[in-house]
Amino acid sequence: MDILALILVIIGALNWGLVGLFQFDLVAAIFGGSASVVSRIIYVLVALAGIWAITLFSRLRRDEHHHRTD
Repeated sequence: MDILALILVIIGALNWGLVGLFQFDLVAAIFGGSASVVSRIIYVLVALAGIWAITLFSRLRRDEHHHRTD
């Protein structure tokens, strides 16, 4: 799940970079506009992946702490 979330976060980051630099939404261009059902599903999946990625911080800290105490 972590790898899938990371891939989706990277896709989202690259898409936002394209929007910011060139005003070009690649997801919308591929899937028929930002209002299309498929584009909206991808946007939601990227958002959920970002939320999942937040949990990585606490898990990384826990793992670091666990390794220090070994």
